Amino acid sequence: MEFRGCQPPFLSPVVPFRGTIQGGLQEGLKITINGMVTHSNENRFAVNFQNGHSDKEIAFHFNPRFQDGGYVVCNTMQNGSWGPEERKMQMPFQRGVAFELCFLVQNSDFQVTVNGSFFLQYSHRVPFHCADILSVHGCVQLSYINFQNIRVAPVQAVFSRMQFSKPSHSSSKPKGNRHQTPMVIHTVHGVPGMKTFPPLPLPYFTSIPGGLYPTRNILVFGTILPTAQSFYINLRSGSDIAFHLNPRFNENAVVRNSQINSSWGCEERSLPQNMPFTRGQIFQVCILCENQCLKVTVNGQHLFEYYHRMKNLPAINHLEVGGDIQLNQVQT
Repeated sequence: MEFRGCQPPFLSPVVPFRGTIQGGLQEGLKITINGMVTHSNENRFAVNFQNGHSDKEIAFHFNPRFQDGGYVVCNTMQNGSWGPEERKMQMPFQRGVAFELCFLVQNSDFQVTVNGSFFLQYSHRVPFHCADILSVHGCVQLSYINFQNIRVAPVQAVFSRMQFSKPSHSSSKPKGNRHQTPMVIHTVHGVPGMKTFPPLPLPYFTSIPGGLYPTRNILVFGTILPTAQSFYINLRSGSDIAFHLNPRFNENAVVRNSQINSSWGCEERSLPQNMPFTRGQIFQVCILCENQCLKVTVNGQHLFEYYHRMKNLPAINHLEVGGDIQLNQVQT
């Protein structure tokens, strides 16, 4: 059955990883993998798009190797036999550095981008729709794997419990820095017998255990109300707001700022593309902390960088969300 909706993401999956691609690969499907290459004795990792759980039918094998200066091998396996290798003598990944790896399924090939930049194309050698399993192994740690069909409008989301614990949340400010287990509440719509859960209450407050540090991800999933004027996502340190993300629909702008000692700083509004949020549609915001800045991705697309105005990252230890949205899921 062809999958026409938005497949729920895998959050913090353990490597080696093997997960189902609902409905198999489809033209226009974009798979985004966010992670970090680890410091280990292994010198390579691989992303495989394969047919079923058999390792003998791999439509696309993407294999960065950290040896001989670094290069990437691409190949296809049929009936347990590898075809001719295609090598790109370039290494876009670094050990200990976070990355965003995107695969876009096109009619004639896979288009691969790394950290927002085009890296390579790999022509299909077998029918791509037969691949319905994604596997990842090797010297890599994963933050999330996201699915987006860029040819299909997103659908509204409801929840189902899967594989992670339910988050703690309340309508009042959190008390202390109690440890929370990473979680996800996946989105499923119209599945018979699937138990659903109500949206999270707004305004929403929760702690960020341990505060921010390089490679930490904050994930926010929601649905924008049809009549929305604005909403906000704040990363807070006490009474200060280290990062204020504020999409404004009447102004067609995504405003970023910080409020320190009760005073707002200079707004940042410039974007490399059009307004990424749409009234009545779901959104996925990923905030990745790095040494010098926050990198913000919306619906799998890198949007902007926000350089830290508060340097004490561990003190930025609370998340606040509010405005004209239905809040579906949060991971800190």
